[in-house]
Amino acid sequence: MSEQTAVPVPVPVPVVRRVDERHRYEILVDGARAGLTAYRDRDDRRVFFHTEIDDAYAGQGLAGILVEHALTDVRASGMRIVPVCPYVAKFLKKHEEFADITDPVTPEVLQWLDATLGR
Repeated sequence: MSEQTAVPVPVPVPVVRRVDERHRYEILVDGARAGLTAYRDRDDRRVFFHTEIDDAYAGQGLAGILVEHALTDVRASGMRIVPVCPYVAKFLKKHEEFADITDPVTPEVLQWLDATLGR
């Protein structure tokens, strides 16, 4: 009898990219878009208002990877974060390393966002 060894199956590494013309960051798995976090820029603030992961990719921790990369990119660009999106706000409560570049959500910001998005 020969012993069989399990061959590890490579797990695809998700890739996060900023898509400026669509005002969002996307997370790709094996080249397919698995989710996004959407934003609009207001002066030196990046206002995040929506995050979603496609159902086929749910439960893999992709939203956290996506948002962490997005917020790290905001820091690198010298901007600040405004977390209108509930997921981004929840993420920031657990990741205080971004507290120094986070601004509060104000009624004025919400009004501006609604006008910008045509809601």
